[in-house]
Amino acid sequence: MSTGKERPAAGTRWTQTWLGGARSAGADLGTPGTRLGLPEKGSGAVAGYGRRLVALFVDWGVSLLIATFLTRAFDWEPAQRSMWTLVVFGVMVWLLTGLLGTTIGKRLAGIRVVRLDGRPVGPLWSLARTFLLLLVVPALVWDRDYRGLHDRAANTVVVNF
Repeated sequence: MSTGKERPAAGTRWTQTWLGGARSAGADLGTPGTRLGLPEKGSGAVAGYGRRLVALFVDWGVSLLIATFLTRAFDWEPAQRSMWTLVVFGVMVWLLTGLLGTTIGKRLAGIRVVRLDGRPVGPLWSLARTFLLLLVVPALVWDRDYRGLHDRAANTVVVNF
């Protein structure tokens, strides 16, 4: 007769595999980027979350400095600084990614944005990617290759130098 207070067998977790995801259930998903034909490690491999966050914080900091300078130089209201920071961030990411494939923060973090077909990102795809990035939510939805919705829409991936 079951009392409802039995303990699980040794070695099993009460969460079983639902908390650990598909890998803990035994599914072989490969390493990020292998489905895209990218190397597992080194130059050209998919960039990790840490480098991306460093790049984001550096780019946001540069944008904040420029917006602060603009609001002071043109005697705009300090309350407008956050709006100008977003505008500067968007323009900077759009132009630098479209023309060079990297931003200041990405360059310092050793990562860049590339198209999956090998062509340069270009201003049009960079504009679409940046617009979705500014919406924030698409950047928070990742696939198993660490590509956000903004990368999937622009057919891009962030890789190590």
